[in-house]
Amino acid sequence: MVLSKRFSKDMSPMLPAVEEVKDAEEEEVSHSLGGVPSRPPSRPLPSVDNTIVLRAATAMSMTEEDKKQEMYEDILSKEETEESVPDEHPEDSEKPKEDSDDWDTDLEIEEVRHSYDPSGKSRYQSACQLFGVVPVSYFLRHMGDSELIMRHHGLGAQATKAIALSLVTNTSIVTLDLSDNWLEGEGAAAIADMLKENCYISELHLCDNKLALKGAKALSLMLMENITLQKVNLSGNEFDDQAAACFSEALMNNQKVESLDLSHNMFGDGSGEILGAAIAENTGMLDLNLSWNYFRGKSAVAIAKGLGANIFLRVLDLSYSGFGNDGAAALGEALKVNNVLEELNISNNRIAIQGAVRFALCLKENKTLRVLKMARNPIQSDGCFAVLKAIQANSESAIESLDFSDIVVNKQFDDLHAAVKTTMPNLSIKLGGNSDMFKRTNSKADPMSKIKDYTKRNNLQATELFGKMEEEKSGLVTHDDFERNLMNIGIPMSKEEIQQLINFLDKDKSGMINISVFHKALSS
Repeated sequence: MVLSKRFSKDMSPMLPAVEEVKDAEEEEVSHSLGGVPSRPPSRPLPSVDNTIVLRAATAMSMTEEDKKQEMYEDILSKEETEESVPDEHPEDSEKPKEDSDDWDTDLEIEEVRHSYDPSGKSRYQSACQLFGVVPVSYFLRHMGDSELIMRHHGLGAQATKAIALSLVTNTSIVTLDLSDNWLEGEGAAAIADMLKENCYISELHLCDNKLALKGAKALSLMLMENITLQKVNLSGNEFDDQAAACFSEALMNNQKVESLDLSHNMFGDGSGEILGAAIAENTGMLDLNLSWNYFRGKSAVAIAKGLGANIFLRVLDLSYSGFGNDGAAALGEALKVNNVLEELNISNNRIAIQGAVRFALCLKENKTLRVLKMARNPIQSDGCFAVLKAIQANSESAIESLDFSDIVVNKQFDDLHAAVKTTMPNLSIKLGGNSDMFKRTNSKADPMSKIKDYTKRNNLQATELFGKMEEEKSGLVTHDDFERNLMNIGIPMSKEEIQQLINFLDKDKSGMINISVFHKALSS
């Protein structure tokens, strides 16, 4: 019989024992004569040693990197080895147990059990030793919480690797927030590798970590495999047009993430078409934030076209992105065919009156948009009027909230607003103010200042006023006489101003005014 190389290799340690048995059988047969054995029946058969001879392993020198990798693998498998190992020979359990009285020994056999650590504390401490970092006490205290919020801890890449390694088997944490920890691409890659294995974390925040292109690649590959994450916040990570290509592929393949925040990044003109196509293909996203990027011209139009083709997105934030009039017009066209979007934020997008009017015309056909934010755009009162007029003309409009913050409106808009409120009482409009409130109004001059101006224009001295009254010994006049003299002099003052002046001069409420006090006030 011919044996395969693999089979003969596996059996080679046992061959010496097999040969011994074969020789023993031949020796026994050789002593048999005519069916009668040539040796006494009491003679024992030759003993057979079935011990398998192990081959000596050749010693190989390990590099420093190999040693580190081996330590890394040991940490990963540590918890698995700590679990109780099943009996390799279950048939032995069926054998009758020997009575313990038959044994004479002073040794006590203790069964050592290692409890499984679901939080991964022991693994984290070993990982810190491996990566040469100090364990974070806050992390150790909160590893068993459902939310782990560790913002602004200055972790860096190495400490993040230790945390990621311990979270591979963590079953408690559902929300992980490591914002502003300077993870960079290397730390992001460690988190991404962890999320390929962890199936409990559903919300991830990695804002302001300078992840850049390397982090974008690692996270996008993770998103194409992970089926647990539902909310991902990657705001402020210096993602550019190259990173947009990575996220575009992830958006086309991942249909589990419902909320994605890519705001405060560096997506420019080259990102519009890439992300626009991804928005059109995605069927799982409900909330997308692309605010504070650099979408201009064709890039803005491409984003708008992607919105028009999407049939799942509910909330879209495009504020502070410079869409301009063309982008606003394209968004309007998208709203004519999109029948699912409920909230749109296009605040501070350099949209002027022309863009607002073109956008407003399309609102006449939209039936699902509930919240529209157009604050801090130079659309002026006419642009606000056009938008509100279009909503009024759409009998099926679902608009509940309009935001025109920091945009001054005029009386024409106020009148339209009042008319719309009668037919749409639930409509809430946030305004930047009415134009009347910005008109310069001449504040009422102080009555004493008016008298001073009169005397100055007519080259009069203070003592020349009420001169005849000073002839009286007392120098006191009643309120009525004081008012009558002011009217006779010809100083233009209203009743309110005269009363204000009287109250000032008659502080003790005596009903009399001292003319000398009046002259002193004029001279001051």
